[in-house]
Amino acid sequence: MQANKTSNADKTHKLLILDFGSQYSQLIARRVRELGVFCEWMSCHADPEIIKAFQPSGIILSGGPETVLDSISPRIPDVVFELDVPVLGICYGMQAMAIQLGGAVGNNHHSEFGHANLNLNAKLSSPLLKDMTNLNVWMSHGDQVTHLPKGFAITASSENTQIAVMENKSKKLYGVQFHPEVTHTPDGKKLFENFVFEICGCEQNWTSENIIDHIVTDIRKKVGKDKVLLGLSGGVDSLVTAVLIHKAIGAQLVCIYIDHGLQRLQESDYLLNHQARELDLNILVSDAQDWFLSKLEGVEEPEQKRKIIGRLFIDVFMKEAKRFPSIKWLAQGTIYSDVIESAKSGTSSHTIKSHHNVGGLPAKLHLKLIEPLRELFKDEVRKIGVALGLPYKDIYRHPFPGPGLALRVLGPVTKEALDTVRKADFIFMEELHKNDLYHKVSQAFCVFLPVKSVGVVGDARLYAPIIALRAVESTDFMTATSAHLSHDFLEHVARRIINEVKNVSRVVYDITSKPPATIEWE
Repeated sequence: MQANKTSNADKTHKLLILDFGSQYSQLIARRVRELGVFCEWMSCHADPEIIKAFQPSGIILSGGPETVLDSISPRIPDVVFELDVPVLGICYGMQAMAIQLGGAVGNNHHSEFGHANLNLNAKLSSPLLKDMTNLNVWMSHGDQVTHLPKGFAITASSENTQIAVMENKSKKLYGVQFHPEVTHTPDGKKLFENFVFEICGCEQNWTSENIIDHIVTDIRKKVGKDKVLLGLSGGVDSLVTAVLIHKAIGAQLVCIYIDHGLQRLQESDYLLNHQARELDLNILVSDAQDWFLSKLEGVEEPEQKRKIIGRLFIDVFMKEAKRFPSIKWLAQGTIYSDVIESAKSGTSSHTIKSHHNVGGLPAKLHLKLIEPLRELFKDEVRKIGVALGLPYKDIYRHPFPGPGLALRVLGPVTKEALDTVRKADFIFMEELHKNDLYHKVSQAFCVFLPVKSVGVVGDARLYAPIIALRAVESTDFMTATSAHLSHDFLEHVARRIINEVKNVSRVVYDITSKPPATIEWE
C-alpha cells in the first residue's frame, strides 16, 4: 500500500503504523487518532522510500500471527531504525525488534492468553509507563523475548513473561509484549498518550474542524469548475461525502440514488423528501426495484447475492451516468477501513465476506476519482458529520449492509420476504427508540428465516416463517456480544411483530457473540 498524500489536515506531527498481519492494526490507528494525532497504516512490506517520505514523528510496529523464529517470517525494514525516531513494538513487533537488534526470542512453553498483571521494575522510571495505575493487561502470545538487545532494560515483567516491557530510553526504542490497543488493557490509552505526546513530542492537530477545512479546500483545488457524480445510498459515508463536496462546489455535484427495493421501511421517502431538501442536494432517482428482484430470484448463497447486487449497482449507475457526459469526476464514500482491508486482501488474511462497493467504476466511466473520506475511520466520519450540522439521528444510525435487506433475508429474496423483514425491523427500531435503547446498543436488526414453524392466530393454525431479532454491543465491531435486553422488552417487541406483521409464526432472539458468529447473519 502506498502512502496517501497528506493534504487533508495539518500533519506536521504524525505517526506510522507498520502492520505485520495483526487483526488489531486498525485499533492501533484508531487509538492514536482518538488522541488528536494523525497516523497512517502501511504494510511491513512497504517500500522503504515510501516509509521515509512519510516523515513520521514515531513508528508503531503491530503484532502478527507469525513466529519470528521462522526465518521467512516478516522483518522490520531497516529504514525504521535509520530514521532516528521513537519506535514502539507491540507483541510480534517487540519480538522482531529484539531479534533484529541482537536479542533473542524463544518459546519457553509459558504462553499467555488473556489477562496478566505487570510487575514494574522499581529501579527504572519509564516514560512509556508513566502514570499507568492499572497494570492489568491483555496478553496473546506463545513466543517471548528471552535475551535483551544491547542497551535495553527490562521495564516490567508478568508471572509468565520475564521481559514483558523493554526499552532503550536513549534511542527511544520500546517494546511491549501485551496489547495496549484492546479495551481489555484498561490503561492502554495512557500508554499511547505517553508514547505519542511524551516520547514522540506530537501535538493535537487532527480535529474535525481542521479536517473539514482541508477536505473542502482540497476538493475545490482538484475539481475546479468540473462537475462531480456521486452514488448516494443514504448511509453515513455517502451522506457526509455529499455534504462535504456540496459545501466545496455546490451545484457542481450531481447525486444518483438507486432505488433497488432493498432499503429499510420509508428509507427512500426520507432521503428524497427530507435529506435532499434540507441539504439542498441535486438528486437523480433511478427506480430499479424490479430489475434487482428479478436478478436475485432463486439466489440463496450470501456471497452470490453480494456479487450480483454489486454488479447490478455498477450497471445501473453506468446507465444513469451516461446522461451526464460533461461530468469529469466520480466521488465515492470510501473510508480508511476499506483502504486497509483492500490492501490486506493481497496477503494471507482470510476473506470472511466480500465488500459491496463500486470497484472498477472510475475506469469504466473514464472518470477521475475523488474520495474525501479515504483517510477517515467511521467514528471520525461521524464526528465530521456532527460538525457539519447533520442531525445526530442520521449520523449515528446503526450500520446497514451495502447489499441491504437481501442479506437479512435468509434463502431466496422475494418481495414478500423483504416486506416482512422490513416491517418487523421498523417495529424493533421504533421500540428501541421509545425505550431509550437504540443508542445503548451498537447495532440491531431483524432477520427473515425461511424456516417455517406452527403457530396459532385466533383459533386458526398458522404455518409461517420466523423473524429473528439481533442486537449487539461492541466498541470496534471486530468483536461483539449480544445485548442484554430485558425479557419484558423482547416479549413486547415479539408481540407487536406477531400482531402487526402478516405471516410470521414466531420471534426469536439471537444471543451468539462474535466470534464465533458474525454480526450479520449473511
